[in-house]
Amino acid sequence: MKQQGVHPEDAESTSDASSRPDTSEVAETSATGAEFDDEVHTDEVEGDEPLLPARVHRPSDLMRLLVGVLAVVVLLAIAAFAHGTTSGLEQDINKGTGQAPDLLIKIAGLASSIAILLVPVAFAIERLIKRDGLRIADGVLAAVLAHGVTLATDLWVAKAAPDSIQEALTQPSPGDIHALTDPVHGYLAPVIAYMTAVGMSRRPRWRAVLWIVLMLDAFSMLVTGYTTPFSIILTVLIGWTVAYGTLYAVGSPNVRPTGRTLMAGLRHVGFHPVSAAREETVETPETGDRGRRYFVTLEDGPPLDVTVVDREQQAQGFFYRAWRNLTLRGFATRSSLPSLRQALEQEALLAYAAIAAGANAPKLIATSELGPDAVMLVYEHTGGRTLDSLADDEITDDLLRDTWHQVRALQSRRIAHRRLVGDAILVDRSGTVILTDLRVGEIAAGDLLLRMDISQLLVTLGLRVGAERAVAAAVSVLGPDAVADCLPMLQPIALSRSTRATLRALARERAQRERDAILEASRQAKQARLEEAHDDARPVVDKPDKPDKKAVRAEARAEKRAIDEAVEEAREDDLLTLIRHEVLLIRPQAPVEPARLERVRPRTLISFIAGAIGAYFLLTQLTHIEFGPLIQNAEWGWVAAAVLFSAASYFAAAMSLLGFVPERVPFMRTVGAQVAGSFVKIVAPAAVGGVALNTRFLQRQGVRPGLAVASVGASQLFGLGCHILMLLSFGYLTGTEKTPSLSPSRTVIAGLLTVAVLVLVVTSVPFLRKFVVTRVRSLFAGVIPRMLDVLQRPQKLLTGIGGMLLLTACFVMCLDASIRAFGTEGSSISIASVAVVFLAGNALGSAAPTPGGVGAVEATLTVGLIAVGLPSEVAAPAVLLYRLLTLWLPVLPGWLAFNHLTRKGAL
Repeated sequence: MKQQGVHPEDAESTSDASSRPDTSEVAETSATGAEFDDEVHTDEVEGDEPLLPARVHRPSDLMRLLVGVLAVVVLLAIAAFAHGTTSGLEQDINKGTGQAPDLLIKIAGLASSIAILLVPVAFAIERLIKRDGLRIADGVLAAVLAHGVTLATDLWVAKAAPDSIQEALTQPSPGDIHALTDPVHGYLAPVIAYMTAVGMSRRPRWRAVLWIVLMLDAFSMLVTGYTTPFSIILTVLIGWTVAYGTLYAVGSPNVRPTGRTLMAGLRHVGFHPVSAAREETVETPETGDRGRRYFVTLEDGPPLDVTVVDREQQAQGFFYRAWRNLTLRGFATRSSLPSLRQALEQEALLAYAAIAAGANAPKLIATSELGPDAVMLVYEHTGGRTLDSLADDEITDDLLRDTWHQVRALQSRRIAHRRLVGDAILVDRSGTVILTDLRVGEIAAGDLLLRMDISQLLVTLGLRVGAERAVAAAVSVLGPDAVADCLPMLQPIALSRSTRATLRALARERAQRERDAILEASRQAKQARLEEAHDDARPVVDKPDKPDKKAVRAEARAEKRAIDEAVEEAREDDLLTLIRHEVLLIRPQAPVEPARLERVRPRTLISFIAGAIGAYFLLTQLTHIEFGPLIQNAEWGWVAAAVLFSAASYFAAAMSLLGFVPERVPFMRTVGAQVAGSFVKIVAPAAVGGVALNTRFLQRQGVRPGLAVASVGASQLFGLGCHILMLLSFGYLTGTEKTPSLSPSRTVIAGLLTVAVLVLVVTSVPFLRKFVVTRVRSLFAGVIPRMLDVLQRPQKLLTGIGGMLLLTACFVMCLDASIRAFGTEGSSISIASVAVVFLAGNALGSAAPTPGGVGAVEATLTVGLIAVGLPSEVAAPAVLLYRLLTLWLPVLPGWLAFNHLTRKGAL
C-alpha cells in the first residue's frame, strides 16, 4: 500500500494546507487534519495514485484573462470613438465631486493612502502564518508584472496613442498645468494584481476591505483632479487581467485533497475508516469532472463508496461544456463551470430525488467539505459490474427491461439522467440494474431532455445487443408512443461524446468493408474476362489498332454491374438508421425529421469571424475613398470587358472539368452546372461547394460515383499543380520586371524555402508523415488511375489543360479590366503583377472557411494590389467591381440554373 501522490517530506504540509479552511465555521476540519500525526496507520490509501503536480493551470483563470483583455479593448475603443461621451462623463463626475467637503476629501485621501499599503502587508502576514507562502509569491510576481504593464501603457499613451484616448485617460495635473496626470496608476494596479493573485476574492472580509480602500482612493483622486474615470477603470482592469494571466501562466498552487485528507474528513462526519482504495478510471473531457472514487472499509460497518471532487476536476472539460452550451439549444441549462457548492448540492439533490422516484441509485448518506477547494460525497457501497464490462451473452432481455424500468421511474418524476452510457449502468451480483453518475442530470426536466435520455439509451443498448432487441425492450416498458417520440433526437449531436466516437469508429469500419468489396468485385470481373478470353482461345480485343467498341462497352457494363452488385451487398446501414427502421415498423407514422438542436454551427461561427475580419480590412481601405467622383470618371468600356471575361469563365470551367471525364457529358449542361455553382458557393466554402456540386452532376450524367469523385479529384489535383506553377512563373516575372537580371525575386526564393521547410517538418514528425502518406495513398488509389485513363485520350487532356489556363486567364483579365475601369494615367500595373495578386487571393479564398471566400479574398486582393504599386483609391473599387461580377451578380442566374438542373434531374 502506498500513500497518495505527494512526496513523503511534503505530505504533512500539503495535506494540512489543503484541508484547512480559512473561515471559523469549518475550523474543526483543520483540527481534524492534526490527527494525521497521531493515527498515521489508518490514513494509508491502497493503490498507486499518481503524484499530484505542484501547480495546475485552471481554465477559469484563462477565461478571466480573456474577459479582462476584451474589457480593456472595449474601454480603449470607447475612449477612441466616443469622445463626446467620455468628455461629458468626466464633466458630470467633476461637477458632482466638486461639491464634496474638503475635510471629507482629506480624510479619504489619508485613509486610502495608508490602507493601500497596509492591507497587502496584513494579508501577506495572515497567509504566511497559515503556511501559504506560494500564494504570496504569486501575488508578488503579479504585482511586478502589473507594474511593468502600467509603465508600458503610460509610455504608449504618451507617445503613440490617438489624441482621443490620451484625452480620456489624462488631464492637466493640478500641481503643474503643463504636465499631464498618469494614464494608469503605477501603484494601484500592482496592488490589485497582488490581491487578486493571492486569492482575496474567496475571502469575504478581506474582499470587503479591499473594495472600501479602492473606492476611497478613487474618490480622493477624482476629487483632487489627479485622475479620470477611464483611467481608474483601466487601472483596475489591468491589475485584474495581469493577475489572472500570471496565475494561468505559472499555475495556481495545487490544493487537491490527499488520501490522508479524505480519511480525516470521514472521521469528521462520524465514520471510522480503516483503509481506502482508489478506483482506476481514465479521465476524459466528458467524464473528468466526475471526481475521484474510493472504496473505503470501516471498523464497524459495511464499506463505503466515496467520491471526492475538487476545483481542478471541476474545471476538466470546461471548454467542451462551454462549447456545447454555446452551440446547442434547449438542454444546456446549467453553468459550464459551477462552483463546488453548486456541484455538491446538485448531486445530492439528484441522488435523493432518484431514490424517491423509485429508481435504483446509489444511496447518499453523508457530504462534507474537504477544505475550501474540495468536497466529498459518501454513498453506501454498491458492488457490481458496469454494462461495458459484461459479456454479450450476459446481457439478457430481462436485464434490458430492468434498465428501461429504472429510466421510466426517473422520467415519471421528470428527472433526466443525461449520461446513460455503458459505464453509468451498474449490474450488481443479483442482476439488479443500478443507475450511477447522476451528477450531470436535471430535475424538473423538459420533454427535450427526457426524449434525449431515451435516444441515448437506445443507442447504448443497440451497440451491445443490436437495434432490434434494444427497441423491443424499450417498447415493452415505455410503450411505442414514447419510443417513437424520441426519433427526432436520434442524431449524433444529441448523444454523448463517447457514443459519438464509437459510432464514428463503426462508420470507418463499414466504409473499409465496402471498399474491400468493390476492389474484390473489380478483381473478380477482370479475372472472369481473362478466363473467358482464354477459353475462347483468342485475345480479349481482336484488333488492337481497331478495338471492338461494342465489346469494350459490354465489358465495361459488366464490370460496372458486378461492382454495383458488390456495393449493394456490402452496404450496411448505421445503427441510428437501424433503430429508426425498427421503430417505424411499430409506429409507421412516427416523426423522423431530426430536431434542430444546434443554436450556432461551427461553420457559421467561423464564417462570421472570418467575414468580420475581412470586412474590417476592406472598410479600412474604403473609408478614405470618395466614390461619387470615382464612379463618374469610370471607364464603362472596361467594365463591359470585365463582364464578358466573367461570363467566359463559366465556359472555361466546363472545359477544365470535362477534360478529365472520359465519359460523354453534354457541354452546355456542364456550363449550366458551373453557373449553378455560383449559387452553391455562396452557401458553402468555395473549395467544398464546387467539388460537391460537380461530383453530384457527374453522377447524374451516368458516371459511377467512384469515377465521378476520381474525375473531380483529378481536375482539382491538376488545377492545384497548374496554380502553383503559374504563381511561381508570374512571381518570377514580377520580380524581374524592373531589373535586367534574370535571377528570381526574393519573394519566390522565400516561398521555395518556406515550402522546403514545411516538407522537412512534415517528413520529420511521425504523426504528420503518417497523415500525409495516408492521404496521398488514398489519392493514388482513385485519382491517379483516372488521370491515366485521361492520358490515353490526348484530346480530352488538351481540353482540360486548356480549360484551366483559359479559366485563370479569364479571371486575371476580369481583374485587370476592373483596375483599368477606375485607373488613371500612371496608375496601371503589369498583367504579371495582376496575375500574381489574383492567384494568391484565389488560393486564400479556396482555403478560407467562409462561403465564396468572403472577406478573405477581398482583403487579400486589395492588400496585394496596393503592395504591387496600385493606389488604394483605385485598388479598393476595382476589387469590389471584380467580386461583384464574379461572386454576387451571378448568384441569381446560379439559383435559376440550380433549380432548372434539379427539376431536370441533373443535380
